[in-house]
Amino acid sequence: MRTAPDLARYAAFALCLAAPAWPALAQDRLAVFDEAARIVERQFFDPQMNGLDWDAVTAEHRARIAPEMDSAAFAEEVNAMLARLETSHTRLITQDSPDWYQLAGVFLPGNDRLAERMAPFLTDGAPLYAGIGVMLDSRADGHFVTGVLAGFPASEAGILKGDRIVAAGGEPFHPIRSFAGREGEETRITVERRPGETLDLTATPVLLDGRTMFEDAMRESARIIAHGGKDIGYIQVWSYAGREYQDILTGALLYGPLKDADALVLDIRGGWGGASPVYLNIFTDRVMTFTSIRRGGETVSFGSGWAKPVVLIADEGARSGKELIAHGFRELEIGPVIGERTAGAVVSGRLNILSDGSLLYVAVADVTVAGERLEGRGVAPDIAVPFDPAHAAGADPQLDRALEEAAGLAAN
Repeated sequence: MRTAPDLARYAAFALCLAAPAWPALAQDRLAVFDEAARIVERQFFDPQMNGLDWDAVTAEHRARIAPEMDSAAFAEEVNAMLARLETSHTRLITQDSPDWYQLAGVFLPGNDRLAERMAPFLTDGAPLYAGIGVMLDSRADGHFVTGVLAGFPASEAGILKGDRIVAAGGEPFHPIRSFAGREGEETRITVERRPGETLDLTATPVLLDGRTMFEDAMRESARIIAHGGKDIGYIQVWSYAGREYQDILTGALLYGPLKDADALVLDIRGGWGGASPVYLNIFTDRVMTFTSIRRGGETVSFGSGWAKPVVLIADEGARSGKELIAHGFRELEIGPVIGERTAGAVVSGRLNILSDGSLLYVAVADVTVAGERLEGRGVAPDIAVPFDPAHAAGADPQLDRALEEAAGLAAN
């Protein structure tokens, strides 16, 4: 069981928690809209609301709210209003989205107050939802797989990055509703691998816990990839929102499956942020080696850090604290950044729970890095490799280029 989180680990830019007092579960759309608008006005980091007349903006969008609106239409209207602030970490998330469970999982561990307020919306006190372990880009033309979590049902079923999930169980696909109640049940998944090319796969959904799923996937992702005559270590950090993720990375590098690799590819694409700049300290060029010598002469050695070559993969899905890692790689010349410009989503956000169970993210503080503001700008890669994963059929040119670069650095 996890211990209470150390808030200092998140540093000034980490996401904060808040749960405003709220009456019994109000379902009236106008009441929830007003609740959200008031919270944003009270918490948004710029009291001038980025130059908007907030009263006029809220009145305009409020006029479009109807009590009978479904959850998706309501969220769309609220988010249209929030988008006018042109700031990240500011949006409404409903329980119809995997983001609700994943974001709740970032903040719930060790926070009894938050858990109590969220209790009516949790399953056995946890942010559980049935799924197969995929990350999705939900577009107007469908739900495309941008990542497959190692060790989860989608990976075992052969679902690939770039697949468009068309149907589950013979019904049109929905990221939450398609698997609800199907955990433990073999389910036919129809995917479009290339335009016009569909195939049926079988996966057995499981209950995914937003608190632990990314830790499990990160551990499972660690592996050695032979490339260019070198053994390249690879690990994917789906979330960096907590010291436990850095502990997994440290363990894998210093005494785990990656310790004997010639170089490392660190993949921070997609998922959630939350990283601290101190996480860069493991990539130092001064390392002490420790060796344990046992009675029979067996030796076990490990270092105090990682001094071998390292390559970072980032893209527009790398956000928040992960962008600080990308910025640090470039500024401290730790290793090349390969891929695409990061999201440009670097402010401090607060998570609020609305009376209908929706989560309301609000940007509560601006952030600069060595005097530079990354919000709205992001971090450009050293080596640009554009990549739209839609219909990629598992291909990953960004990873291919990172492996090539890592092998070249290891050979020098």
